[in-house]
Amino acid sequence: MRKIILYSAMSLDGFIARPDGEIDWLFDDQDYGYSEFLQRIDTTLMGNRTYQQILTFGDFPYTDKTNYVFTRSATVQDDGRVQFVYSDLVNLVTELKQQPGRDIWLIGGGQINTLLLNAELIDEMILSVHPTVLGSGVPLFGGKPKTAQFTLKHSQPFASGLI
Repeated sequence: MRKIILYSAMSLDGFIARPDGEIDWLFDDQDYGYSEFLQRIDTTLMGNRTYQQILTFGDFPYTDKTNYVFTRSATVQDDGRVQFVYSDLVNLVTELKQQPGRDIWLIGGGQINTLLLNAELIDEMILSVHPTVLGSGVPLFGGKPKTAQFTLKHSQPFASGLI
């Protein structure tokens, strides 16, 4: 069975972006295992705000993957790079986990992270904790996440302060 892996960067105080969605505080000078992680996955899951943020970086970087963007708007049309989904996310993700393939990257955002956490669909988390306090922003788990227990398998500090 495929795994759903929440792979995300976050601040010390648990935010994945500033209140306006900006991620200018993230380190981008090293790979930190990102390239290796990309080889594990063949599918991405993300919210529409996350997708719109990714588009501001230039060319869409995941064209070799199957990409799902969750949106509340039923009028958004697929654009060739992604499939927009506005129906039952939990059922779709449950079905994807049963299909053959590599692991699935839950890119986020915070509300989708919570929805899948509460449905007990997140199998693994890889979190890059930046030594930065933002004070406010988009939380890793937005809304009302339920209590969930995970086991730390590995941690690695870097000279930059990232863990």
